[in-house]
Amino acid sequence: MTDADPMRNAYLDTLVSLGRYVEYYDPDGNRYGLPTYPYHYAPTHLATGRQLRARLLRPGGQRIIAQILWWHKKQTRVAYLYDITCAKAKRTATSAQRAAIDKALLARRTCPTCHLVREYYIPRRHGECLDCIPDGVR
Repeated sequence: MTDADPMRNAYLDTLVSLGRYVEYYDPDGNRYGLPTYPYHYAPTHLATGRQLRARLLRPGGQRIIAQILWWHKKQTRVAYLYDITCAKAKRTATSAQRAAIDKALLARRTCPTCHLVREYYIPRRHGECLDCIPDGVR
């Protein structure tokens, strides 16, 4: 017995062999240039960038392996897939980088007019906190 191709979906292959047309199923990449799958039918060893981030991983310089295509609001949408086995651990910020980020976020909450630190970010539209904005300008 040979192992099944991990880039193929047995269920979708069955539908195709029965003569059904499955839009966006192209595991060989002949039609779309990359192996392509419909929404919810990608192989389990592939993940999107967002799914990698949720697992504290990053693509790590690897190329896009495949894609998912689906219709949304009369447009074809795409999500690119990476191989999980080739993904690398997500890098963490150094203490100096974290300090710089905290300082920048504090500056976004400090009003330049009254110099008070607010619990919200100062709106860039006005450039000052909501208490310092002249009446009727909001």
